[in-house]
Amino acid sequence: MRHLAQTLALLAFLVFLPLPALAHFAMVIPDESIVTQESPKTVNFQFMFRHPTENNSMDLEKPKAELLLDGKKTDLTGQLTEFQIQGKKAWKTSVEVKKPGVYIVGMDASPYWEKAEDQYIWHFSKTVVNALNADDGWDKPLGQKVEIIPLTRPYGLYAGNSFTGRAVYKNKPLADKNVEIQFMNTDGKLKIPAEAYVTQVVKTGHDGVFTYTVPWTGWWGFAALTDDEDKKKHDGKDKNVEIGGEMWVYFHEALVK
Repeated sequence: MRHLAQTLALLAFLVFLPLPALAHFAMVIPDESIVTQESPKTVNFQFMFRHPTENNSMDLEKPKAELLLDGKKTDLTGQLTEFQIQGKKAWKTSVEVKKPGVYIVGMDASPYWEKAEDQYIWHFSKTVVNALNADDGWDKPLGQKVEIIPLTRPYGLYAGNSFTGRAVYKNKPLADKNVEIQFMNTDGKLKIPAEAYVTQVVKTGHDGVFTYTVPWTGWWGFAALTDDEDKKKHDGKDKNVEIGGEMWVYFHEALVK
């Protein structure tokens, strides 16, 4: 009986342990981060909402999408078509490369209610594609409510390079806030040794600047997080809104002599 009581007590303890909050990432992933003279001149973009390191998906309702090129914005929302990842809704579109330039594509995923966290989650995301060796404009903001402005050129990077960005909220530095970092664990091939390794975390400084050194090749996402100043109603009550600005950057395999 004593062993049964101990077992039941242990089970009760495990049931009521707080579960770690999963890091949600809005993802904008192109099939190429650099378009060369030899590359296809159409870039395909996927818009997803995932736990990328754990390799599982959530439904993404149709987001707002836009392109910034040469200081001009183009609304891509009407061009989005739905597809499925692991049975969950995601979206895609294509952008034609008609001239050299730095193509910045972003999305507004819109707020959704996260019951497990008793709050809304509202994430923005973006990525940068270099086309035909143009090299001006990669540090231009899209004007998202919360956004990462790259201070490191966000393409042509090797695994082992460091990425530095400035997180801003309403165009002001987002100081002393967490930046969560995950990689796109395609097909779940990389095994995570423990929960603490799933999400890397760094803090911004007083000027909103952060740096992280990427250990291996692939797509890496950086998410600057804060609470929105504005509340949102749920069942007639004011609820917090976690707002996140994300950026996806590709790191190439390091060259070996």
